[in-house]
Formats: sequence, C-alpha cells, structure tokens
Amino acid sequence: MEELIGTLAGIFTTVAAVPQIFKAWKTKKVDDVSPKMFLVLTLGVALWTVYGILKADTPIIITNGISTILNSTMLFLILKFRNT
Repeated sequence: MEELIGTLAGIFTTVAAVPQIFKAWKTKKVDDVSPKMFLVLTLGVALWTVYGILKADTPIIITNGISTILNSTMLFLILKFRNT
C-alpha cells in the first residue's frame, strides 16, 4: 500500500508540469512563468532522483527522473521564448 501511494504521488507531481509545457509550446508565451521557480524545482527533483538511486527506490527514480526532464524542458522553453 505504501508503494502504491508513493507511486501515485510521484505520477501526479510528475504530470503537473505537462499542461504548462504544452501551453508554453503552443502559445510561445512564457513572460509570466518564473524561471527561478522552475530552476529550483528542477534541482529539487534531480536531487530526489539521486536519492532514489542511492536508496534503490524505483518509483522515486522513475518519477523524479521524468520530472527532471519535464522541468528542464520548461526551463528551455522559458529561455527560448522569453521576450520574443
């Protein structure tokens, strides 16, 4: 039961960035999106990924690894579309 709850929590927090990424990609508008917030979030989930590796915890590794990629993508979009 604990692993199920952890896996669901990881899935929900992982997909949370997806709507923002799609919106930024579609509209090419990111002026109201905080790059600092996404930088801190990306660093946090990257560290969670490392923690998962150290603990050999597959749900933590997978969900936070994907989150790192998604949030890095959003950072890229912010840099690409900012003030364009």
